[in-house]
Amino acid sequence: MDLNLRKAILSNIATNDQSQLEATIVDAIQSGEEKMLPGLGVLFELIWNQSDTAEKQEMIEALEQGVKNAVSE
Repeated sequence: MDLNLRKAILSNIATNDQSQLEATIVDAIQSGEEKMLPGLGVLFELIWNQSDTAEKQEMIEALEQGVKNAVSE
């Protein structure tokens, strides 16, 4: 069986508008289910690839702070 998870995820969200995309992200995070992590990874990849250098640096800084906060909790 040749399952391309990335293509399947993109196909599932291809027609979503901004509010639907946001709802997908919020639901995935709030559910806390591990099975949602690949989908979030694909969404992050899309964001990363569409971002310029300054935006990427901002995301890295936010990620670093988030990791520090999560570890200290």
